[in-house]
Amino acid sequence: MKLQGLSILLLLSGGMLLSCKGESQNAKEAAAEMSAETAESVNRIPVNPLKEAYFGETHVHTSASMDAFIGGSRITADDAYRFAKGEEMQINGSLHKLQRPLDFVAISDHAEYFGETYTMMNPGTPGYDDPIATQMREVNNLEDGLSLFVEYVVKPNRTGDKPHPDFWQGPESVKSGWRKNFVATERHYEPGKFTTLHAFEWSSAPNAGNLHRNVIFRDTLVPELPFSAVDGRDPQELWAWMQQQMDQGSTLLAIPHNSNGSKGLMFPEKDLSDQALSEEYLRTRSKMEPLIEMMQIKGNSEVHPKFWINDEFADFETAESIQDFSDRKFEERNFVRYGLKRGLKHQDEAGINPFKYGFIGGTDSHNGTPSNVEEDNYSVGSHGLADQTAQDRVANTIDGWATAYDINPGSLAGVWAESNTREAIWDAMKRKETFATSGPRIKVRMFAGYDLQDAYDSYQAMVSAGINQAIPMGGDLPKSTGKSPKFLAWAMKDPIGPNLDRIQIIKGWIENGEMKEKIYNVAVSDNREINADGSVSPLNATVNLETGAFDTSKGSPELSVVWEDPDFDPTQQAFYYSRVIQLPTARWTLWDEIREGVTYPESVAQTLQERAWGSPIWYNPN
Repeated sequence: MKLQGLSILLLLSGGMLLSCKGESQNAKEAAAEMSAETAESVNRIPVNPLKEAYFGETHVHTSASMDAFIGGSRITADDAYRFAKGEEMQINGSLHKLQRPLDFVAISDHAEYFGETYTMMNPGTPGYDDPIATQMREVNNLEDGLSLFVEYVVKPNRTGDKPHPDFWQGPESVKSGWRKNFVATERHYEPGKFTTLHAFEWSSAPNAGNLHRNVIFRDTLVPELPFSAVDGRDPQELWAWMQQQMDQGSTLLAIPHNSNGSKGLMFPEKDLSDQALSEEYLRTRSKMEPLIEMMQIKGNSEVHPKFWINDEFADFETAESIQDFSDRKFEERNFVRYGLKRGLKHQDEAGINPFKYGFIGGTDSHNGTPSNVEEDNYSVGSHGLADQTAQDRVANTIDGWATAYDINPGSLAGVWAESNTREAIWDAMKRKETFATSGPRIKVRMFAGYDLQDAYDSYQAMVSAGINQAIPMGGDLPKSTGKSPKFLAWAMKDPIGPNLDRIQIIKGWIENGEMKEKIYNVAVSDNREINADGSVSPLNATVNLETGAFDTSKGSPELSVVWEDPDFDPTQQAFYYSRVIQLPTARWTLWDEIREGVTYPESVAQTLQERAWGSPIWYNPN
């Protein structure tokens, strides 16, 4: 049965979970009291009207995900939250901790496997001693682990056949596993200090084309069961289920990821039934999915140098070896910038933009290590037995996705919110006032409006003007009345990282039915000039390949600009997003070579220029 109102909470009483059927009046009163206490706590938290940048994770797996469990993870949701708060944990046989705690986390275990992992981790439950469950629990080498992974995860996920192993105990075991994560998420929520969000991953991949979505809830009004790819493999089925939850009081959104491995399915011309995209499809997708994951462990999904030859920063963490597995091949339509442009064309043709995405980051770590994204802190890898040591990272592949040295530590999620609470963090995601970074804690912000000044004396003055006279990232510019909009673009370096190189604004637009784009360098460091053709001379900021030290003498700790689009046409719909480029640092592979004495192939990068992406601002004359 579905729970109504406050009783939809998966209640705790004396540390024990109560089922909805056995829910007593005392438990209901306890739930109401818990809710009231949380609300009172939230109400006491100071609110910053200018908003603050909060950093966190919306895509991480624990032992409740069967692929992670088979790979060796025994980290629970409870452990993962403790890790995110800065506690040292035993990860893949080594003690490990974050360099800096996080502000928020949504643990997104695969909905498909909550029942299996609950059975395997709880002695005495039916199915615990099943031979396959025992094999999964006792696997201690990569070869056996991969064999089990392919048989019980990959094949069912891609074909839809026999979705569960024989020891699966049905929906009740799924409820138990989902409740366990719920309890941990409630236990670790500290409004104002550390926010936890209820979440799961829907993991559909027809014919290995990635269509995965992370589903994030705003509060504790969550269903008894998550929706899995076993329940429905088409995104439209997921959206229909989401609407059902909304109709019953839940508040939730979905975030697609890994468009780079989607085989053209993420930004399609037809739906999975090979039908033209209906108005309902366009409208529903736009409603349910405000954000897209720009980058994660399995690669950067913004652009690819093969298709963006004029983008000098396109060759960044492309995870080329994705194409060596599952018949995946890179296509222009797999990448986010293409999706944004195609969304404009849908708007032009049908009046609805289904790909009107803000940006967010994630890791997809299967070690239960939220946002373990620093290049110099990647000593335990991200996928258990596959890459737990430097020697493994030289020789192994990651779960049929890519070579271990071709992946990266993942991306970081940033939101601009009034406070560090569930409501404020989720609402920032919904309104797309978000950004993604490739790992560093770079802050990026942008506003646009028609009545802004040409310059501002301070960050506070700029933000006040942006809030009062303009619209933020994720928003829509009103129709021009003859003026060209001005953009307030700002970025701040990571306090422990190198300085910034530049801010760019990427524009996409529709002209005579054609999708077009242009990159503008709008703010640069070291008093360099922006040339007449828009180019900027590069900085010679090197990395010491013996020590990993980066150049501290060049770049700017902060960049800001008021920029006006010189090519603005008030009749053309367009989007604008900012991309911030950091000066070079050592890639994790170089740190492995320095610290562990391993040698990676010469083709593997030793350095990289980390970056941040701010969510777009859209202009639609209609």
